[in-house]
Amino acid sequence: MNTEQPSLMTPEELSRVSSLAARLLDELDKILLGQHEVHRLLLIGIFSRGHVLLEGLPGVGKTALVKALGKLMRLEFKRIQFTPDLLPSDILGGSILQVMPDGSRKMEFQPGAIFSNILLADEINRASPKTQSAMLEAMQEHAVTLLGETRPLPDPFFVLASQNPIELEGTYPIPEAQLDRFLFKINVEGVDADVLTQIIAHRRRGEPPEPEWTLSAEELRDIFAAMDRIYLSESVANYIARIVAAGHPGNPAAIPDVTKFVTYGPSPRAAIALAESSRAAALIAGRPAVGFEDVRSVAPAVLNHRLILNYQAKLDKITPVELSARLLEKVDPAGIEWPQGVNAGKD
Repeated sequence: MNTEQPSLMTPEELSRVSSLAARLLDELDKILLGQHEVHRLLLIGIFSRGHVLLEGLPGVGKTALVKALGKLMRLEFKRIQFTPDLLPSDILGGSILQVMPDGSRKMEFQPGAIFSNILLADEINRASPKTQSAMLEAMQEHAVTLLGETRPLPDPFFVLASQNPIELEGTYPIPEAQLDRFLFKINVEGVDADVLTQIIAHRRRGEPPEPEWTLSAEELRDIFAAMDRIYLSESVANYIARIVAAGHPGNPAAIPDVTKFVTYGPSPRAAIALAESSRAAALIAGRPAVGFEDVRSVAPAVLNHRLILNYQAKLDKITPVELSARLLEKVDPAGIEWPQGVNAGKD
């Protein structure tokens, strides 16, 4: 087993791929106004080859964002509106009896919408658990098995799901174990009055403009290859491990101010997600190695759906986002246990 770190990129190689990432982010910012941090996190998720769950009120641009991303990256994009009567076969596909020219009959597989590069699962929490689990299994395996035959999904393959935090009647919340399949959960907030003014004044019916530039397939492959050459040191890996351990009740490294509100802490998959997304954050920032600031910038999106809260948290109206912030405040990057009340210069 080869455990050697890949060679670092030269400044020229790093500059080229980080410029592509920055251009992609800039184009997204032009198409959907006022959502820079959402765009940054979404690109980090894509570069990490992860799936992303977008949560926000209707009309904040979740669907438009995913469509714009598909155009900018020249990837095949499909959308499914999830409803209670949606069946697994509507997503995965199925075999249909076909009459051949010679009169014979044959079962032919008709691929479902999941056979695409980007699948927008709109309002995923409106589908039944059976349908949700069928799609989430495909997300994990990157393949679909039907009638004993396994068919690989396109490469790259991403699920960008959305859910509405209101109108919860008739919905089926995604089980925590399946939520863990998403690299990020991103909260999409509304925009301020200045951004709304720009939209109203310059965009008829709120339609976003067509992209002025697109990323080629070769350039996307270069970005994926560059991800493998972003260096992650032992000290940063240890910081990630201590953040995850600090969120587990009963762990010797647990933070009591956090775990008193937590039933179950983040899974090992959270540590892997933190490592991969931190690499992407460093790449977008133009750095050849992951820094502590990269970990801190992605940690809330990684942890906010992996901290399973208890009843006390609901009573005190404590959110996973607040607990993620407490973890980052309490876990020192250098691994030093400071006396209580000492800030350690983190602010």
